[in-house]
Amino acid sequence: MATVPPGIRLLVSFDRDQWYRALTFILTFLLYTSFHLSRKPISIVKSELHKNCSSVNELATMASSSSSQQPSLPSLHTGTDCSWKPFDKRNYKQLLGAMDYSFLCAYAVGMYLSGIIGERVPIRLYLTVGMLTSGLFTCLFGLGYVYNIHNLGFYIFVQVANGLVQTTGWPSVVTCIGNWFGKGRRGLIMGLWNSHTSVGNILGSLIAGYWVSSNWGLSFIVPGLIIAVMGIVCFFFLIEHPNDLKSMYAHNSSPSKNQVPTRSWNGVNGQTEVYLQYKDNKTQSYDTELLLPRDGVCVPMQPVVVVKRELEPSAISFMGALRIPGVIEFSLCLLFAKLVSYTFLFWLPLYITKAAHLDAKKAGDLSTLFDVGGIVGGILAGVISDKLGKRATTCAVMLLLAAPTLYGFSMISELGLGPTVGMLLVCGCLVNGPYSLITTAVSADLGTHKSLKGNARALSTVTAIIDGTGSVGAALGPLLAGLLSAGGWDRVFYMLMTADFLALLILLRLVAKELTSTKSRPISTVELKEH
Repeated sequence: MATVPPGIRLLVSFDRDQWYRALTFILTFLLYTSFHLSRKPISIVKSELHKNCSSVNELATMASSSSSQQPSLPSLHTGTDCSWKPFDKRNYKQLLGAMDYSFLCAYAVGMYLSGIIGERVPIRLYLTVGMLTSGLFTCLFGLGYVYNIHNLGFYIFVQVANGLVQTTGWPSVVTCIGNWFGKGRRGLIMGLWNSHTSVGNILGSLIAGYWVSSNWGLSFIVPGLIIAVMGIVCFFFLIEHPNDLKSMYAHNSSPSKNQVPTRSWNGVNGQTEVYLQYKDNKTQSYDTELLLPRDGVCVPMQPVVVVKRELEPSAISFMGALRIPGVIEFSLCLLFAKLVSYTFLFWLPLYITKAAHLDAKKAGDLSTLFDVGGIVGGILAGVISDKLGKRATTCAVMLLLAAPTLYGFSMISELGLGPTVGMLLVCGCLVNGPYSLITTAVSADLGTHKSLKGNARALSTVTAIIDGTGSVGAALGPLLAGLLSAGGWDRVFYMLMTADFLALLILLRLVAKELTSTKSRPISTVELKEH
C-alpha cells in the first residue's frame, strides 16, 4: 500500500473548525482588500486631472511641428487645455482636496451609524449591499471620463455617496474576524490580516496606474467591478459567527434512536408556550431544565415555570460603548494617526510627481512602497504588543519615532530615487503600525472587554466609534494638505508631525497605566471566552 502524501496528511490534520476559521480569515481579507482597492484610484488620477500644462504644451508643439504633414488621429477628448475641467484652474489643489474631503467626511459621519446598524442586521447581507453599491458609485466616477462630464457637483456627489456606503465594510469584517479569533496572539493574527489595507492600496495603485495616462475612466471602472464581484462572493460564502455553523449542523443532523419526542405545554402564570427536547446531547438552551426519565415517561410533578434564556444579548448603546475604558483615548489617538496615514494615501503620488518630477504612472508605482512598509509595520506592532501585553505603549513608541522620520522624508525625497525608496518604507512602517494596531487588535480587545460581561454584540459599535473618530482625522488631513500645499509642501509635513505628537500625548495616560501595572502580561496568555 502506497504511503499517504505529506500534503494530504497536512490537510487532514486540521479539524473542521480550523478550516472554517481559515476561510473566514482569507475571505474577509479579500473583501476589505477590494474596499481599499476601490479608494486608491483618485490619488493616482489626480496628477492626470491637473497636469503640468507648460511641459505638456511644449511637447505637443514639438510633436505637431515634426508631424505637420501627417493627418491627425481622432480623439475622444480634445481641446486646448491639457487638464480635465474643472480641475484646470489655479485653485486645483483646493478642488481636489474638496473631493477627498467630501468622501472622507461622509465616511466619518456614516461610520458612527454603520456600527449601530451592523449590530442589528445580518452582517453578510449588510456587507453585500454595501459592496455592490460601492462598486456602482466607483464606476460612476469613471463614467465621467467616458461621457465627458466636467461638472464638479457630479464628482462631489459620487464621492459623498461612495463614502457613505463604504462604511459598511470595516465594522462588518472586524466583527467577523473578532468572532472567529480569540485574544490569543490577536495582535499577530490581526497584524497579518490588516495588511489587506496596504495590499488593496498597492493593487489599486497598479490597476489605476495602468490606465491613468490613456483612459483614466478605467482606473475607476475596473476597481468598481472588482468590489461588486467580491460583494457577490461575500453573499454566498461569509460565515458571521461559529455558532451559525453549530446551528446548521444541529439542524441537519438526524435524530438519534434514544431521542424523546418534543414535549410542549403552556407555562403557568401567563408564560408563553415552551418546547423542550431531551436527547443525549446535554447542551440545552434553557436556564431551567426538567429532569425526566430516559424513556420519556411523564411523572407527576409540581407546576414549574420554565424561563427561556435570551438567545442573544441586546446590542450596546452608543454611550455605553463610550464608557468602556480606553475607547475615548484610542479613538482620539486614531483621529491624528489616521490624519497622517490618509494624507499619504491621497496626496503621496501627487507629491512624488512634483518633488521627483515623475509621470503619474511612475509616481503611483513608487507610492506603493509606503504601503509595503505599512504591511511590515502592522505585523511588527501586533507581534510586539502580543509579546509585551502593552498595546498603548507599542503605539506610543512608533508614534514617537514617526515624527522625526516624516521630517527626514521631506528632506531626503528631493535628493534622488534611492533615498526616497528607503524613507518611504520606513515612514510606511512607523505611520501605519499604530493605525493598524488600533483599528484591529485594540478595537477587538475593547469590543470584548471584561466590563461587557460576555456581550459580544458591542464589537461592531466599538469598532465603528474608533474608526469613525479616526475618519474625522482622515477627512481633515487631505483637506488641510490641499490648503497648506499651496504655500509649499514643508507646511504639509509640519502638520503631519504635529498630528503625530498630539496622538502620542493622548496615549500618555494609558501608557503610564500599562507601565505601572503589576498585572500586565503577554496577550497570548489570555484566553477569550467563546461568544
